[in-house]
Amino acid sequence: MIKKQFVLVFILLTSLVSNAQDPLWMRYPAISPDGLQVAFSYKGDIYKVSINGGQAFRLTTHEAFDSNPVWSPKGDQIAFISDRKGAKDIYIMSSEGGAAKRLTTHSAAESLWTFTPDGKYVVFSVPYQDPVKSALFPTSRFSEVYKISAEGGRSEMIAAFPADKINFSKSGQKFLYQDVKGFENPWRKHH
Repeated sequence: MIKKQFVLVFILLTSLVSNAQDPLWMRYPAISPDGLQVAFSYKGDIYKVSINGGQAFRLTTHEAFDSNPVWSPKGDQIAFISDRKGAKDIYIMSSEGGAAKRLTTHSAAESLWTFTPDGKYVVFSVPYQDPVKSALFPTSRFSEVYKISAEGGRSEMIAAFPADKINFSKSGQKFLYQDVKGFENPWRKHH
């Protein structure tokens, strides 16, 4: 019995070591609006590559952790999350790379979702402050939905309820979202 357990543990450890020799860790893929490119996060920077594969082009070169790229509707800009100033804030840059502009400055960690269909605003969730008449328990788990101009400025609340994975209709009058319920574990619920 002990011999079988030893062999099983040895096989498991061998497979883990052999699979961990060249991890890629490419995360948060986002397909461009024209469907020709994919932006993604790799080792804390944002890259883009042709949908057909090939050499990836590095868009950010910063010691901070940049992630969660989101394309603007025209494909000319990419918004992303970065901890360049300590907190996870939203930045925006040209989809060709270059200097990134910081859009948010609050100490709370924003969750970036999308641009509005006209490309003028970036939409995100964050627990800044519940409205006075909110019936939700005041906790950082329940965020609100905000938008901020792609040019910068002050954010504006667009929904007082917690929502994830936001996607607007073409008209911009409605959006589809994933409801956030209490303190459930999204992985346990198979979201």
